[in-house]
Amino acid sequence: MKPRITVVTLGVDDLDRAVAFYRDGLGFPTEGIIGREFEHGAVAFFQLQPGLRLAVWPRSSIAHDSGLGATARSPTEFTLGHNVGSKAEVDAVILQAGRAGGVIVKEPHDTFYGGYAGYFQDPDGHLWEVVWNPALDNV
Repeated sequence: MKPRITVVTLGVDDLDRAVAFYRDGLGFPTEGIIGREFEHGAVAFFQLQPGLRLAVWPRSSIAHDSGLGATARSPTEFTLGHNVGSKAEVDAVILQAGRAGGVIVKEPHDTFYGGYAGYFQDPDGHLWEVVWNPALDNV
């Protein structure tokens, strides 16, 4: 297996709400919901950087497709990181996420490693970290 990820899929409770949050609230490009004609098939894809997509798919469909039972949510299982080029960009993205209906979990702040970061949750509880790290100059 090559160390490469091409799709990150988030399980959601309300597909239309998730699409509205990512498309309308955060401005992620998408063709909208596809696959409604199939039982457990409705999904939406958002183009991120080249070669990477974000998918939102109902939790019940993921459980059905994988054969696993649905489990309780835990927002601390993993985070999605969004690196930006400045402290001002961190502030702007956190503000945008809050206006879009996200929950600001931790306001932007100086970090122990010399960066600046804040956290928000999307409407389904997925945790995003928005971060400026001065050691990363390839944002």
